[in-house]
Amino acid sequence: MTHKDAGRYATKHAPGGSPDERIAGAVREKAAEGELACAEAERIGAALGVPLAEIGRTLDLLELRIGRCQLGLFGYPEGKAVHPAAAVAPDLEAAIRGRLADGRLPCKAAWEIAAERKVARMEVSSACETLMIRIKPCQLGAF
Repeated sequence: MTHKDAGRYATKHAPGGSPDERIAGAVREKAAEGELACAEAERIGAALGVPLAEIGRTLDLLELRIGRCQLGLFGYPEGKAVHPAAAVAPDLEAAIRGRLADGRLPCKAAWEIAAERKVARMEVSSACETLMIRIKPCQLGAF
């Protein structure tokens, strides 16, 4: 969802849903100016042992934005922080293409490729920009 959807993030979920208070408390503690950074969401999920999708649902129900996507796709003052790579190594391209689902690379798969290759997550998203491969879906449910 975009900035124009602010104040309506909860509409993505069934009416009457309420956040898990344990997650909501951790999110509220770390959120600033109506936003929680993606990396902070990841840390909260790991600390509480909950999937990122549940952190994202909580953010939606609390009407908080997700900021500073670790793949550089959204949540930065300038918009996207990721830029196309000058070149993509053939083995990285093969790893990306091998994980495509419906022609897109899931966010989780991008993170896994980065971990396996011991490279920054933005290096994978930068390669995707060059290869014109969209990253979707977001683990937090932003897109």
